[in-house]
Amino acid sequence: MSDPSHYTPPLADMAFVIEHWLDAPADWRRIPAFAAVDADTARMVCEAAGDFCAGQLAPLNGSGDLHGCTLENGQVRTPEGFAAAYRAYVAAGWPALACDPEAGGQGLPGLLDAALNEMIASSNHGWAMYLGILHGAYACLHAHGSDALKAQYLPRLVSGEWLPTMCLTEPQAGSDLGLLRTQAVPAEDGSYRISGNKIFISGGEQDWTDNIVHLVLARLPDAPPGTRGISLFLVPKRIPRADGSFTPNAVHCDGIEKKMGIKASATCAMRFEQAQGWLIGQPHRGLAAMFVMMNSARLHVGLQGLGHAETACQLALAYARERRQMRAVVRPAGVAGDAADAIVHHAPVRRILWNLRVWTQGMRMLGYWCGHVIDLAAQAPDAGERARAAELAALLTPVVKSFFTERGFQLASDALQVFGGYGYVHEYRIEQTLRDSRIAMIYEGTNQIQALDLLQRKVLSGPDGLAPLLDAFRAEAALPSIHAAELQAWCDRLAAATEALAQDAAEDAELPARAAEDYLRLVGTVALAFAWCRAARVAATAAAAHADKRDSARYCFDYVLPEAAHWLRLVQAARHPVAPV
Repeated sequence: MSDPSHYTPPLADMAFVIEHWLDAPADWRRIPAFAAVDADTARMVCEAAGDFCAGQLAPLNGSGDLHGCTLENGQVRTPEGFAAAYRAYVAAGWPALACDPEAGGQGLPGLLDAALNEMIASSNHGWAMYLGILHGAYACLHAHGSDALKAQYLPRLVSGEWLPTMCLTEPQAGSDLGLLRTQAVPAEDGSYRISGNKIFISGGEQDWTDNIVHLVLARLPDAPPGTRGISLFLVPKRIPRADGSFTPNAVHCDGIEKKMGIKASATCAMRFEQAQGWLIGQPHRGLAAMFVMMNSARLHVGLQGLGHAETACQLALAYARERRQMRAVVRPAGVAGDAADAIVHHAPVRRILWNLRVWTQGMRMLGYWCGHVIDLAAQAPDAGERARAAELAALLTPVVKSFFTERGFQLASDALQVFGGYGYVHEYRIEQTLRDSRIAMIYEGTNQIQALDLLQRKVLSGPDGLAPLLDAFRAEAALPSIHAAELQAWCDRLAAATEALAQDAAEDAELPARAAEDYLRLVGTVALAFAWCRAARVAATAAAAHADKRDSARYCFDYVLPEAAHWLRLVQAARHPVAPV
């Protein structure tokens, strides 16, 4: 059996996507902030990140799952080796990769940070959870923090000296932030006293950093009801003082959850008892302050789905090449006398492996595209281009978060099937991948919430609807390639289905809620076809001669794109109300 802890960074495919599918270096050359970044830089960053993930994180993945975290006297102990790996991560400068140089960052594109995050999730999802909102918290504080808060906290977040958390969820509220009860009372010194309970806080307590920066949603005494009355506060575990000393804050970890997966991640129940905190942004505008985190956070979670798909693909392919069972219907050359063939030669297994490959590589194209347009929305030199990129990012991020995490879980399940009974055994690692992958469909807004965000808030209520995404698909379909006509036909079907939903929703307010999940899957499947249509065209050029991409594109259009008809039928069926159960 191959070493199940082994992880091979998919560097060649990453380079194909960054350099050829996206042609990102051409965009970087015309963006002042990224003008010094080229394809060689991108490759070096990805190679170094891959070495770290394969060498330090992947070997800790299985042991971290077995041993998990412990809580003693309010202090979390993470699995052996986890804190040391983080110290190495910080020493290498990885937290600062895509941060503003004026705040101590390296100023590299977020696209490269996306590649880094994919590899971290692939090699050790539990370890990755402690870093989950590091870049988002930096972005939030950078955009909305006072000068004093930025001076005190931003350099330490950028360097990774301190790690942040995002404290949203409460027991009675779940995803309905309008039901939050945590209170923030103004103090005479300009700070606030925060009191309340939060649950499911990843890294709420840990032994990696000597301070933790909690970003906490709470209500001021005069707050209006609902989400319009939520404010955002920075509440440190230890309060830094002017003389360099620290004062313990009234922040307590009351417990850690025993979970189905990501056992190495400390998922904490947090209690704030008159804890001292400071307002971020404007009163009652906490969600607006958080909004700068949303696209990067959703992309980050979507990349976890991609990471699980990549891991499942690698594990299943390695096992299928080694495991011998029965004779294949069409036997490989040179093995006529053998009693059994490697299962990679059995047609049902080949189908699973092709699905894993086509979905994983297609998701990488779409996920990196999302990361790149987020970069363009922030840094493109032309205001019109920034606005168009922002519109595209707004549509892509719920698709990436929901579609990737759902598919990552399904692909992990499919990969487990390749192993037969051994797939259920911990040593083979695929069962851990399956358990770990399931959580990503729930957090950062459940996939159902993402679907509603896409259809109701952005497609049906947005100024341009689905047009920015459809325009990108149609632009590709207008170029000469073998799959262009089929992609164009599905663009027409998607546009017609969207228009029909818009018309019917005017008479049926619940229709978008019934149709949203299947609509997102329909958009995602057509997006995957777009990705492979483009890949086949790009791979045909001399600069990117990848015959395997053309084969994968053919498989996508023959075997995967037909799923779009299923999702379209369900979107149409949503016109009929479903009776209460």
